[in-house]
Amino acid sequence: MTAALEKPVKAPTFQGVSGRRKFTDNLATVLVTASVVIAIIPLIWVLWTVVSKGIGVVTSSTWWMNSQAGMTAFAAGGGAYHAIVGSLLQALICAIISIPIGIFVAIYLVEYGGGTRLGKITTFMVDILTGVPSIVAALFIYALWVATFGFQRSGFAVSLALVLLMIPVIVRSTEEMLRIVPMDLREASYALGVPKWKTISAIVVPTALSGIVTGILLSLARVMGETAPLLILVGYAQAINFDMFSGFMGSLPGMMFDQTSAGAGANPVPTDRLWGAALTLVVLIALLNVGARFIAKFFAPKKV
Repeated sequence: MTAALEKPVKAPTFQGVSGRRKFTDNLATVLVTASVVIAIIPLIWVLWTVVSKGIGVVTSSTWWMNSQAGMTAFAAGGGAYHAIVGSLLQALICAIISIPIGIFVAIYLVEYGGGTRLGKITTFMVDILTGVPSIVAALFIYALWVATFGFQRSGFAVSLALVLLMIPVIVRSTEEMLRIVPMDLREASYALGVPKWKTISAIVVPTALSGIVTGILLSLARVMGETAPLLILVGYAQAINFDMFSGFMGSLPGMMFDQTSAGAGANPVPTDRLWGAALTLVVLIALLNVGARFIAKFFAPKKV
């Protein structure tokens, strides 16, 4: 009786679903490929324009070893050594201040203050800083550092403005890298009696170090191209200035703005300098990105 009541179960057919899935997959592949091509075309166009117009100046050894001291706007010669030194010094001071603050804030948000009131306030402030325009950061540093405290406009003031732009990027990238570290590693360390601070410093941070380093270098490459803090917080100098606390200072974005004001586009001399400075900045940022890849690969956890 039981056997008679039992009806054979038909195997489900997936022919219609399979066809729809194949069509959806093919459509998504086409759309994604087209989006990548659309995004790459202007990138290649920009790179080709910068390289083709600036390669003639950059290939000269004078460009890397001389400054523009004593050079007039329409006199050919000189180099970008002063601007390269200024950009690197400002980025170095910015990195020295931003990196420890950003990493420690990210560690606090992930490991300690996730649900606390202070953690929520910190996350909210980081979100606000992420969307702050560079000119607003520069005006804030000008009002605080120059107008209130009475210090000079200098390269150090520029670095302080860049700190406000760099910290939220480091916090966000470090926070994401720490969150992808498996919780099993933390629990195994706690089970062995290892204190939490030591677990973080000896296990969690080294595991995520490759991604943290990549995020730091990419954020540094981003702030090196900012122009607004340079225009507000320090004047442009054609000579080399190693003093971060006084005097005007050259920089690559500042050099590009100065050559634009000097008649770039109408006269070939400032035009060549403009494109040369742009290509030099692109080269420095590219070197940082390549260095980030190699450092990330070096610090990546080794498979046993």
